[in-house]
Amino acid sequence: MSTETPQYETLTSKGHPIKAWVRGVAVEAEARKQLENIASLPFIYKHVAVMPDVHLGKGATVGSVIPTTEAIIPAAVGVDLGCGMIAQRTTLRAEHLPDDLRALRLKIEHAVPHGRTDNGGRNDRGAWHDPRERIRAAWGELAPGFKRIVEKHPKVGHSNNANQLGTLGTGNHFIEVCLDTEGGVWFMLHSGSRGVGNKIGTYFIEKAREEMLKLDVHLPDRDLGYLREGTESFDDYVEAVSWAQSYAAMNRAIMMEAVVNAARATLPPFELTDVAVNCHHNYIARETHFGEEVWVTRKGAVRAGAGELGIIPGSMGAKSFIVRGKGNPESFCSCSHGAGRSMSRTKAKKMFTVADQIRATEGVECRKDADVIDEIPMAYKPIDDVMAAQSDLVEVVATLRQVVCVKG
Repeated sequence: MSTETPQYETLTSKGHPIKAWVRGVAVEAEARKQLENIASLPFIYKHVAVMPDVHLGKGATVGSVIPTTEAIIPAAVGVDLGCGMIAQRTTLRAEHLPDDLRALRLKIEHAVPHGRTDNGGRNDRGAWHDPRERIRAAWGELAPGFKRIVEKHPKVGHSNNANQLGTLGTGNHFIEVCLDTEGGVWFMLHSGSRGVGNKIGTYFIEKAREEMLKLDVHLPDRDLGYLREGTESFDDYVEAVSWAQSYAAMNRAIMMEAVVNAARATLPPFELTDVAVNCHHNYIARETHFGEEVWVTRKGAVRAGAGELGIIPGSMGAKSFIVRGKGNPESFCSCSHGAGRSMSRTKAKKMFTVADQIRATEGVECRKDADVIDEIPMAYKPIDDVMAAQSDLVEVVATLRQVVCVKG
C-alpha cells in the first residue's frame, strides 16, 4: 500500500466524490460534466477515480475508474472490450538493429493484418481470409464460450470473430519496436477484442437502454443505462464481456508471436526475456476494495495493484513506460492507460499537416501520411505531465522510445 501524500484533487460533484489525479494536466469541461453524471448514480461505491489521461469519451469518460455495487453500466465499459497492451523485452540491443528499419516495419505489416477496408467486409485487409493453423487452434479454445453466448443472443453471432483473431485494427491501435534507456529492444502492441467485442458491447448497451425504459428510469445521459445484478441480462453481460476480454488477451498474444517471428526473419538471432506484460485497460472486474467486493469498470485505466506490472504508452514519437503498481487504494489500485487525447481526431486533422507529422515522428520508422495525422503526438497530452501526476500510483520500471511504429 502506498504511504505517499495523496496527489489527487477532489472535483466538485452533487453526487459521490470524484478523486482526480490531474495536477498539471488539463481536464476539459465536457469531461468534468460527464464525470459528474457518473458520480450521480446511486450505485457508485465510495467515489469515482480519475486518471491524468482523462478526456471526454463515448458512454463514459476515458481515464475513469468506476466502482459499483449491484449494477454495471455497459456503455461505461464501451465497445472495445478488453482493449489493452502487451510488451515483451528481448535480448536484442540497439546496435543489432539496422540503420534502415523500413524492411522490419514492412515485415511486421505483412505478418499482422491491420487497418480496415471494404467497410469491414469480405475484402477487408484487416482480417484473415484464410486463417492459418495458429488462428484456427486459438479460435478452437474460444469457440465453446462464444457458442454459449450466441445461443442466448443470436445477434452477437453476426460479427467478425474468428477471422479477426490475431489482427490489429485501426485508430490508436499500434505495433511498435522500442528501445529502453539501456539500449534493450522491446516489442509492444495495443489492441482489443476487434469486431466481435464491438458487437457484444453495442448489443448490451442497447439492452441496458431498453431496461431503463421498462423501469421508467430517467438518467442524466442515456449512455448511463445499467444492468442490475441478479437479472439474467446482467449475468449474460458479465459472461459475454469476460469472454471478450479473453479474446482480447489472446488476440494480443497471437500478434506478439507474429511480430517476434517477423523480427526473427529480419534481425540477428535473439531470445525473449522473462519480462512480459499483457494487461487490459478497458474492462470490468470483480475486486475487493476497502473490505468489500465490488464491480470495477476501468475505462481507459490499468490495474496497478502493489507490485503488478502495467504499460502506459505515449503517443507516436513520445516515450512509453513499463510501470509497477503501488497499490494505492484511493485509485482502486489503478493508473492511466496512456497520454490521453488533448483534442479530437477531427480537430487534429484540421490543425496539422503531413509536414507536421513528419517533423513530430522524426527518427521513427512509420507511416507519415494524411491518414494518420489524427494520431500526431501533439493531439495528446504531454506524457511526462501525465506520469508526474500519478507518481503515487506507479513507479517506472523501464522508459521506452519507439523506433518502429505500425498503425492500422
